[in-house]
Amino acid sequence: MAKFDLIMPKLGESIIEATITKWLKVEGDIVEEDDAILEIATDKVDSEIPSPVEGKIIKLMFKEGDVVPVGEIIAQIEMDGAANTETEINSEQKSKDKPSVPSVKIESTTPEVVQAEPKAEDNFTTTDRFYSPLVKSIAKTEGIGIRELESIQGSGKDGRVTKQDILAFLKNKVTSPATKVVEAPAVIASGGDQIIEMDRMRRLIADHMVMSKQVSPHVTSFIDVDVTTIVNWRNKVKDILLKREGEKITFTPIFIDAAAKAIKDYPGINASVDGTKIIIRKNVNIGMAAALPNGNLIVPVIKHADEKNLLGLSKTVNDLANRARSNKLLPDEIQGGTFTVTNFGSFDSLTGTPIINQPQVAILGIGAIRKQPVVIESPLGDTIGIRSIMIFSLAYDHRVVDGALAGMYLKRLKELLENFDPNLPI
Repeated sequence: MAKFDLIMPKLGESIIEATITKWLKVEGDIVEEDDAILEIATDKVDSEIPSPVEGKIIKLMFKEGDVVPVGEIIAQIEMDGAANTETEINSEQKSKDKPSVPSVKIESTTPEVVQAEPKAEDNFTTTDRFYSPLVKSIAKTEGIGIRELESIQGSGKDGRVTKQDILAFLKNKVTSPATKVVEAPAVIASGGDQIIEMDRMRRLIADHMVMSKQVSPHVTSFIDVDVTTIVNWRNKVKDILLKREGEKITFTPIFIDAAAKAIKDYPGINASVDGTKIIIRKNVNIGMAAALPNGNLIVPVIKHADEKNLLGLSKTVNDLANRARSNKLLPDEIQGGTFTVTNFGSFDSLTGTPIINQPQVAILGIGAIRKQPVVIESPLGDTIGIRSIMIFSLAYDHRVVDGALAGMYLKRLKELLENFDPNLPI
């Protein structure tokens, strides 16, 4: 009998570890090829790991809740066949999946770091927050305890602490007094209150939102837009497109198309901040916030949105939204965003003041479309008509985006939408 080593797979370019959230099989179970064996979670996405072979599970190497580096053996499966068939398959898989972790040299004023024995508070198993092996290594070398590490506001995806974050923390630690951690006030539940423990994704969202408000001074500007022409055009083409392409066309890809075009005119909106440096992004990768059935939020990203036509955007939006709801997004599909749109209008809200998705500097809020009586100006005089009006809100990082830039961006967005071609083919 041959043994097959099941390896923690590489789920994305920046993914170097994952948490085992649930074993779907136990030792002794017989599995078919493609049977799901376990569920895992990263700070990007949740996923199931299938069996690539048929056989019997003879050993599970980790427990639920363990954080496992990419490339590690997580289970062994006994297969029928010659005993010497296992090594070539698994050695190739491990060499592909195992990431290389770069060595880090930290400049210090002390000639040598003497590493103390680990204390109870330095045990990473006591925290639910994700830390990469590189960050853990730096923390261990520099004597940063888990309590100090928990106080660092991460700039990575979902508030994850990066190498740059921990190095900046070390630099500031030398010149400033002890880090002050702001704690939320204690809340006491009374009789009859329902207590619901946040799931992993909700905790990540909460940390990311708090971090964003602390990092960026938020300002929000608003503009109303007459989208009557767009509403009429969509009503005209939606049945044709559904019959011809099997695709529904919503308003979302139309607004994303206009948002991407306006970014080309005002690229300062499509940026990030690195210390005192402003990084103007070359690519226009627009994230679209999507609500999940469990009430959580995920932001799949439309890569190179400015290079797609309206039909291409419609297909991409529909595909990402459908797979987001069924938890089938790939890790690379929810990272790399440079600008985000969020649709309040889907819940019939007029507008809102969204929180910036770090490390971006702006997020566009889309309100509900409502018919309203408005003044229509013409060379022959003003009249009152019924028009479809909506409100767009732009929340922006006032460190680098001033009101003038935000106003010009919104004005350009308004011009693009109100001058929409009513005869646009699709």
